Amino acid sequence: MVYCCGYLIFAARISVMFHLLQTNTDVNSAASYIPVAIQMVFAVGLVGLLMFLTHVLGPKRKTAEKLQTFASGIESHGDARQPMAIKYFLVAILFVLFDVEVIFFYPYAVNFKELGWNGFWAVMMFTGFFLCGFIYIVKRGALKWED
Repeated sequence: MVYCCGYLIFAARISVMFHLLQTNTDVNSAASYIPVAIQMVFAVGLVGLLMFLTHVLGPKRKTAEKLQTFASGIESHGDARQPMAIKYFLVAILFVLFDVEVIFFYPYAVNFKELGWNGFWAVMMFTGFFLCGFIYIVKRGALKWED
């Protein structure tokens, strides 16, 4: 039944989209956003319908075994709330920070011929700031594991 409803919704969506795309509408008018709105309505409606159907039609047998916490099949023991060293989080945050900064080198690598010397000096300035930050965290001892 769910497949039948999904197929009917898909077919209706395709026919409406095809009809709307065949009409000559101005690109700058609000009417050009109607296909996007219809797509969103159908997507949200389908998700809502499927969630409702699984809730109504799904099994409702709750046993003590099913209500237990599942941890990948491994028996849980002890408390999961053990304190961790702040160094782990600091290194993780620094990794994300410098990883994101390295991503900014990609546009320069793609367009270095078009950017010319101005682009080169801009990237040198960015690299200088990047290295200043790296030297700062090394001197502050942020990357040392030992206390």
